[in-house]
Amino acid sequence: MSNKRKRRFGDRKEGRKLRTLNPITRAMPFIMPRRSDALNYFTEKLDITEAEKFCREQTRAGRKNFSLLHVIIASYLRVVSQRPSINRFVSGQTIYARNNIEVLMTIKKKMALDAEDTCIKVEFEPTDTVYDVYDKFNKVVEANKGDTDGNATEDFAKILNYIPRFLLRFVIWLIKTLDYYGLLPKAILNLSPFHGSLIVTSMGSLGIRPIYHHIYDFGNLPVFVAYGAKQYGLKMNDEGEVVKYRYIEMKVTTDERICDGYYYASAFKMMKKIFENPRILENPPEQVLEDID
Repeated sequence: MSNKRKRRFGDRKEGRKLRTLNPITRAMPFIMPRRSDALNYFTEKLDITEAEKFCREQTRAGRKNFSLLHVIIASYLRVVSQRPSINRFVSGQTIYARNNIEVLMTIKKKMALDAEDTCIKVEFEPTDTVYDVYDKFNKVVEANKGDTDGNATEDFAKILNYIPRFLLRFVIWLIKTLDYYGLLPKAILNLSPFHGSLIVTSMGSLGIRPIYHHIYDFGNLPVFVAYGAKQYGLKMNDEGEVVKYRYIEMKVTTDERICDGYYYASAFKMMKKIFENPRILENPPEQVLEDID
């Protein structure tokens, strides 16, 4: 990964500046300075036949609550290992390659209407298998569920909540300005729910279809993935027969400034193929590709 490179002038704490981009790509953050100017929307149906079978096997093997979420995250990591440009981000109107892979998710501490939400951030490697994803993700989830006192992100938000409104506007302006110039302390970047590789949400746990979720102008998250409840559909198999199958719908919102549509299409086609053949994820990738200089 790029975090093994020596940091150079112009790099940020969370990523390295891409210096060999073509002129059009380099100009895009100036043409579309806000992330909300550059949102693209994409939807896909993922056949869950093999993934569900795989999850049942893992549950029987003792991996409690092994789910489609783990397969989705592991599939995305595998894509990043082969299509590293989707792990770029835009900050300060400059495009960077992220040093690591950080996945965010909002979870409920309890499955109840009045239960509090909390945001978790989990760091992964492009070499992680689906078992690594399960272990790392569940460790963080368990630490933030139930009657815990909260995590660092919540604690930081509570501090902001105590600041008077007239002063809070200045504090938020200051944070945004520091972020623009890459001067935010690493401690804030580590707990910020607005900085990372991917944010994912499961609408399926609520029993509804997914939505196209916006990406925040603040921070540098480039991709938002939402997936919904399991459904039945019809499709044609390899023998030309119409068969019934189960699927989930996935809706994706992306920042188009980090890479072009052809690259995104290639990445999500790869993700679909991997997700529908999850045994690929039991072993690390044979090689990990690195983004350009």
